Amino acid sequence: MRWAMLYARSRRVPASLAAVVISAVAGWMLARNGGGGPGDPRLPVLVLTAGVMAASIGLSGQDLALDRAAAIRWRPRRAAHVLLAGAIVGAVLPAVRTVGGDLAATAFVVRDSAGLMGLAALGAALSDGRYAWTLPFAWLSFSFLAPPPTSAPMRVATWMLLPPGTAAGTWTALVLAVAGTAAYAFAGPRR
Repeated sequence: MRWAMLYARSRRVPASLAAVVISAVAGWMLARNGGGGPGDPRLPVLVLTAGVMAASIGLSGQDLALDRAAAIRWRPRRAAHVLLAGAIVGAVLPAVRTVGGDLAATAFVVRDSAGLMGLAALGAALSDGRYAWTLPFAWLSFSFLAPPPTSAPMRVATWMLLPPGTAAGTWTALVLAVAGTAAYAFAGPRR
């Protein structure tokens, strides 16, 4: 169990977890005070993106050369890291629901947390763990400013704001989750 604690500390998991919880509590407080009407997906997506951005900081270690030279199999650990981080980010909003205040449906949270974490993992594989947060942030910014999704490409581009059960949103999130996790697991963070 000692290796898991060392891994978590080297990936800044305690600080990331604190930031995920703080963003969820802030979102809950905004929802209580009338920030966004019922059914408005912007606040839950903002909370999920903030959580993913906080968790993405741990997608690279302190020393990339040391990580690459280690005599352990990194691919399963990297994939588990992405999946576990996505699960934790996705579990925070339903946990807030038990305290009081329904921010979003469970299907919406699962879809968006998986897609956003895959997007962050893809960002880590393309740039570096320090910059993995930029892809989820950029896509969120575009989604907030994009025109209403009337065409198929716009529905794909604004997947994170679509209602749960929408085919374009579900498939886009699934492709991002699988592609991002696979790219990060096989390539690791870029130097």
